[in-house]
Parts: sequence; structure tokens; C-alpha cells
Amino acid sequence: MKTHTIGIIMNGVTGRMGTNQHLMRSIVEIIRQGGVKINENERIMPDPVLVGRNAAKLEVLAQKSGCTKFTTNLDEVMNDPHYSIYFDAQTTGRRADAVKQAIALGKHIYCEKPVSTDTETALELYKLCEQKGVKHGVVQDKLWLPGLLKVKRLIENGFFGQILSVRGEFGYWVFEGHSIPAQRPSWNYRKEDDGGIIVDMLCHWRYVLDNLFGNVKAVSCLGATHIKERIDEQGKAYKCTADDAAYATFELEGGVIAHFNSSWCVRVRRDDLLTLQIDGTKGSAVAGLRECYVQHYGNTPKPVWNPDIEQPIDFYGGWSKVPEQENFDNAFKAQWELFLKHVVTGSPFPWNLKEGAKGVQLAEKGLESWAKRGWVEIPEIKI
Repeated sequence: MKTHTIGIIMNGVTGRMGTNQHLMRSIVEIIRQGGVKINENERIMPDPVLVGRNAAKLEVLAQKSGCTKFTTNLDEVMNDPHYSIYFDAQTTGRRADAVKQAIALGKHIYCEKPVSTDTETALELYKLCEQKGVKHGVVQDKLWLPGLLKVKRLIENGFFGQILSVRGEFGYWVFEGHSIPAQRPSWNYRKEDDGGIIVDMLCHWRYVLDNLFGNVKAVSCLGATHIKERIDEQGKAYKCTADDAAYATFELEGGVIAHFNSSWCVRVRRDDLLTLQIDGTKGSAVAGLRECYVQHYGNTPKPVWNPDIEQPIDFYGGWSKVPEQENFDNAFKAQWELFLKHVVTGSPFPWNLKEGAKGVQLAEKGLESWAKRGWVEIPEIKI
């Protein structure tokens, strides 16, 4: 069997997402399964080098992952022609400069979102890739979540009829650190370090809405910094300067209305950390990260408002669980495999840096809406 060995510079993998989702659950698992199969005679085998600023952390991660090559010298591996892909999972503010360096050296680009801190820079990265002729992509992992894939199948089969609305609830309680340690990094809550849930999550909601329900045409967003003080990784108190909750309504192409509550200050009493309810003229669905429940028009109860009696309807009882009809892989791994095939074979990969720029654009417009306390139109990005 012919093996295409692809060198990958993995920058920023000592962070939570870089370690867990991209290295351990994606690249390491791809290596363990024997690479990515192209056909009966060809496969792709990733050959990563781990890059970061802390050599001790990299050494521990190399031992844990079995990916033994690591370095703190980004320039050295950037100039090594063996590494044809540059992957970036650094904090957002560090991403653009490193990606520009990689593009100039002819590397294919795959990076986390947000791709940059502003739309202008995000579009610049896209244009530079196109001018250089390198392949490029941005992580849009939620499109491969089993729950959302089940929703996609329902849409494809006309289950909903005309979709009317989408309601999303996302988030959980992130501990402040005064007694119980925080489970997210402190920079997320400092605006000066490019933190904030609007910048983080509206990038996600853009590609989810665009790909499943209709292009986003306008946004009304209210942000908040509910928790004013948290404890950092060194045990010191710091002032929270970034938004930790966002309440956003989106107008979509075709008249669909979507509303998403995103918060690090909410306690979960729902099916999952992310739930979407989609209501249509013929049926509704509620999807989490993995499961999806549906209620058809014919199974819809007819409630009568009467607060003076116990509710006679079991509202959960009228929903049916969508059965497992497909095998689902880790969402990050699934997109990594598609990108590797794209690099080697030229197969389609529509989730490129222009799509990433759309996410940054929506985040910027969400912040603008909050500042103006009003609706903001989302203009089409034209290159």
C-alpha cells in the first residue's frame, strides 16, 4: 500500500483544545488506526511535530501521546520542507502572525477558530492563501457532532416541513476559582487577552446556522460580564473584563428566526451542554451533542392553559429518540481526516478561511449590536 506521509506542525497543542481534541483524539487516533484510507491502495499517515513555548509541557505531552518530536523553535520547523501543513491552536491573538509566516513558506493552513481577532485580518489570511495557492481550512467541529448530523438528516428528508425557528442553549457553570478550581483558562475572561464568549461562540453559531438552517442576515446581541472577579492559574484574583454571557437573536435567510443563549454562568438543567430546538410546520426536534428527539405533527399534544390544576400532559412523553442509523466518529477527527484528504487528493473542503472569516464577522457584528443596543445587518462577504 502506498503511504503519503504528511508532516504537520502542531502549534499550541499544550492548551486544552489542542491537547485533547486535536492531538489525542484526532491525530493520535488517526495514527493508531493506520492513517486515513484514500482507497484500497493508498493511505495518508500524519507525522506531527509538537510546538509550544514550554519545553517541559511539550515533553510530557510527547510521552503521553507517543508523538515524540517536539520543539520550542517554531522558525526551525517552519523552514523544514518535510512539514507541509501548519496547524494553529494558539490563543487567538497569536494566530494571524504565525499563519502569515506559514503561508509565506508555502504551508497548507488548518487552524482553530476564531481565525483572528478581526474580520479584516481574517480575510487577509484567506486572500494570502489563495494568492500563494496553498490549501486552507478552519475548524468547524460542531457540524460533525452526532446530534447535529441527525438534525441534518431530518432536514434532508423533509421532516420539519417549513422550519420556523431555532433555539439554542449553550454553556455551563465555570467555577470562579475562589474555592473550586476553574475549568477554563483565565485569558477567556480578559478582553485584553482576546477573551469573551461573543468572540468565541458566535463564530460557532455562524457556521452551524449557515450550514443547517440558512445564511445569517442580521443579529441583535446583548452581552454581559456576570462574574466580576475570578482566580487565575497562579492563584491570584483578577478583574474580569470580557463578556461571559451572550443573548443573541439572528434573522436567517428564508425567514427563520434563531436565538442562542451562551453562558459560562448557567447551571445545566437540560439534556446536554448544548441543546438546539428546531420547530417546523410538520415537526420539531431537540438535539444535544449526541442524541436527538423528535415530535411529529401527528404526535403533538393540544395543551389548554389552566394553572389551577396539575398539568395533565407529560410533555416529555410525546417525543421519540432518533435511532442510531450511522457510525459517528469524533467531530474534530472527522474534519481532520477530510482536510488531510483535501491536501493529498484535492477532494472538496468547503470549510475554508473565508468561512472562518464569516464567523469573525458575526462576532464583530454581535459586539457592535451590543454597543448600539440594536439590530445590525450582516453584509455578504465579497472577495
